[in-house]
Amino acid sequence: MSVNISLRINQLVGYALRHRLITEEDRIYTVNTLVGVLGVSDFDADATEDTEPALEELLSDICDYAFENGLIAENSVTFRDLFDTRIMGILTPRPSEVIRNFSSLYGLSPKAATDYFYALCRNNNYIRTYRVAKDLKWTYEGKYGALDITVNLSKPEKDPRAIAAAKLLPQSGYPKCLLCPENEGFFGNAGKPARENIRLIPLTLAGKKWYLQYSPYVYYNEHCIVLSAEHSPMRIDRNTFARLLDFAEQFPHYFLGSNADLPIVGGSILSHDHMQGGNYTFAMAKAPIETEIRFECFDDVEAGIVRWPMSVIRLRSAHKQSLIRLADRILQTWRSYSDPAAFVFAHTDGEDHNTITPIARMWDGQFELDLVLRNNITTPEHPLGVYHPHADVHNIKKENIGLIEVMGLAVLPARLRDEIATMCRFIAEGKDFADDESIAKHKEWFGRFRDRYTFTPENTEEILRLEIGRTFERVLEDAGVYKRNEAGQTAFLRFVAAIR
Repeated sequence: MSVNISLRINQLVGYALRHRLITEEDRIYTVNTLVGVLGVSDFDADATEDTEPALEELLSDICDYAFENGLIAENSVTFRDLFDTRIMGILTPRPSEVIRNFSSLYGLSPKAATDYFYALCRNNNYIRTYRVAKDLKWTYEGKYGALDITVNLSKPEKDPRAIAAAKLLPQSGYPKCLLCPENEGFFGNAGKPARENIRLIPLTLAGKKWYLQYSPYVYYNEHCIVLSAEHSPMRIDRNTFARLLDFAEQFPHYFLGSNADLPIVGGSILSHDHMQGGNYTFAMAKAPIETEIRFECFDDVEAGIVRWPMSVIRLRSAHKQSLIRLADRILQTWRSYSDPAAFVFAHTDGEDHNTITPIARMWDGQFELDLVLRNNITTPEHPLGVYHPHADVHNIKKENIGLIEVMGLAVLPARLRDEIATMCRFIAEGKDFADDESIAKHKEWFGRFRDRYTFTPENTEEILRLEIGRTFERVLEDAGVYKRNEAGQTAFLRFVAAIR
């Protein structure tokens, strides 16, 4: 069925008006811009119908029309995403207007400003809500509170044709990476995503220029990214703590944290300094202090070891500068700290191993800073990292444990959706997991708990989700430098005693 492109243009403009992406004064201009981009020779301004299709349907039809008329090179997810982003970029206010609106609303309250900005990023399809809705999400009530589990389906896999096309493109260093501010309005290609509809809010943190944007994949509520104006590598230092606390002061309804600055224990992008935050309270933030500690000359700082599978020191104070000074002292001590009895080595063969994953928030009117001790040492037994998911749980989680996981949210690979369904079918039919290549890796894992349950068609998926949650809890314990036993906690206190 051919697409009534005049109707779809009118409906898309109507959508933009309803969601305040444009105003009535912009209507004719926007219609004509869309008509031009789509090459419509005989536009019907009066084309209407009673129904109002969802944005996903509108954009899908427009992409169909574009492919039929030679405006899209390949009818694949990659090239359709490039084109519909171009379309939504036309409907997105210019950066200056977004910044003006944000600043005006910030004068009312920080939350009013972020509410506006987040709604814009959803309504202009930068956050593809219809894809995010497909993610599998549940919680696991474990030893450390309610852990969040998500199987990420919202990030589309690249089509092989797109990969091939990307290889043929001239190599460009612009933008230098996916986090550079130069992505704002970038047209994209087979190798780099289009960003015509992304908008950035400039911030000043610790005297330097940074930007606020949202993550298009929304692992949790109002998942934001705060990125440096400069393309510079990740680095955890005194300035990091100052920036985190500055942000928490400016946006007290948001937390903000940073991935560590070393491979294995860091995030997926170490080439551009950035932080992640949002309007969400993770299990780690709810975890209590179980061992109070005191630091000389810091009487205005409450401190303690958090009851959490990873090794966390929590600092709380009304005085921001005291937190910055103490956090820096802890970091500098940890950078050079070794304790062979606890298998903690600051350096081996000239390679640094110790760093920190920091998270800042406001709590009851005070600044709060969580410092998660990280170490990336490897051994022949654990080539991917001693304090990393161990091999017996790689069927569930093999990737780095970054900031989001540290706080208690498992970001699991998309493959698990189909693998869970296949495992449910095999369990119901009494088949051996080894008979299917896609789930053979789960056989040993399943064997560890199979005899504890009576499986029925109604409860099998629930049991598998429960055990996936339990496995993620184990993953966090693997990643903890100081284990949750007497020897581990005694070693933790040895480190605390070394902080001067």
